[in-house]
Amino acid sequence: MAMMWAGRFSKEVDSKVNAFNSSIAFDARMYRQDIAGSIAHATMLGEQGIISMSDSLELVGGLKEILADIENGTLQFDPNAEDIHMFIEAELTKRLGDVGKRLHTSRSRNDQVALDIRLYLRDEIGEIKSLIKQLIETLCKLAEEHSETIMPGYTHLQRAQPITFGHHLMAYAAMLLRDLDRLNDTARRMNVNPLGSCALAGTTYNIDRFRTASLLEMDGAMANSLDGVSDRDFCIELASALALCMTHLSRFSEEIIMWCSWEFKFIELDDAFSTGSSIMPQKKNPDITELIRGKTARVIGDNVTLLTMMKGLPLAYNKDMQEDKEAIFDAVDNIKLCLSTFIPMLDTMKVLKENMRAAAARGFINATDCADYLVKKGMPFRTAYKITGGLVAYCIANNTTLEELPLECYQEQSELFSEDVYEAISLDTCVKERKSYGGPSPESVLSQINLTKKKLEELFNV
Repeated sequence: MAMMWAGRFSKEVDSKVNAFNSSIAFDARMYRQDIAGSIAHATMLGEQGIISMSDSLELVGGLKEILADIENGTLQFDPNAEDIHMFIEAELTKRLGDVGKRLHTSRSRNDQVALDIRLYLRDEIGEIKSLIKQLIETLCKLAEEHSETIMPGYTHLQRAQPITFGHHLMAYAAMLLRDLDRLNDTARRMNVNPLGSCALAGTTYNIDRFRTASLLEMDGAMANSLDGVSDRDFCIELASALALCMTHLSRFSEEIIMWCSWEFKFIELDDAFSTGSSIMPQKKNPDITELIRGKTARVIGDNVTLLTMMKGLPLAYNKDMQEDKEAIFDAVDNIKLCLSTFIPMLDTMKVLKENMRAAAARGFINATDCADYLVKKGMPFRTAYKITGGLVAYCIANNTTLEELPLECYQEQSELFSEDVYEAISLDTCVKERKSYGGPSPESVLSQINLTKKKLEELFNV
């Protein structure tokens, strides 16, 4: 297949170089966006009188036919084509003759690919946001069911204070809401038209870049033609947002892996989302979450690839930038795969409430509430803290708990203690009285769920 740019050269490029240079193996997925951009460009050329309206209409019709043929399987991608842009243009020229050759007037592959990838990623962001929304809704449903399910909260992986499982789940919902915000910001900055920047210096033709932007539902045209073809901030920004979202999924996965272990046994995953061992018949492994942890490393690597690729490039376009697509496509593909698997896994898992409650009953996680009890009776917090620490040390030495400690032992440390201390340090009281904004009380968790649902409605304009 002759290259569109072959006129300058006296002999054909080595076949190995062609293979090395080709990108159709991975950029073919942008065919819809490439055709949409070409239709908008051809429409604008006709409206501006740069080509005749009859040629413009013929180009649009031919592009729509090519799209239909690709979608119904009649037209297969040519693996020998240099890229998706040249494949479609060559096919159009084959069908329309000289009219097809007019499509590339006042356009370069540099601004063409910059447009295509923006349009493609804009669509992909929409799909990713939809999956994150489904995950948040699943978290809200589970949190509502477990707004009163007591479990230990941890710091340093040590039991710290009593919380509810619903409260724990809503922490991840809060992270994911921020992920949605970041994706919205990324999509907004991405949605600007580079087409018309041409190779780097614009064009002498009387094009209307804002008309093209309008046809493509973009918010405007890039103000500098050099920036238009050389900018990949939007790829890096998206990869960064996806890496952070994957990090949230990875943190959650790590907890699920721990919770599934016999040492915790807080949850049990459905058989459909677990695997066994080739040698140990008793095993039920949380492989899905382990894979998500691993794929997080890939997405973080994709972000680093894009940053490293761009860090030394002079203006304007350089062939290095062809590497943007494989990295950002990999990040997009992996987060979609992870989200679409994580949602039903979470929705079908069994929560072992009794085990969570039993774990919360051990480890003196009501010690802070014991200190607060004294503070509410007038004692300075640091004094109350020291007294409570002594009580905990006594319990450990005597193999007992604060709940089981006789009242006289309390009163030996402070006369402020009375019979009501046992109510104050009960797990139910510890959780229910934590009504501060954002806290773990059932009342607060339900408020967090309502706020999250409201935020989702705002983000998705429901």
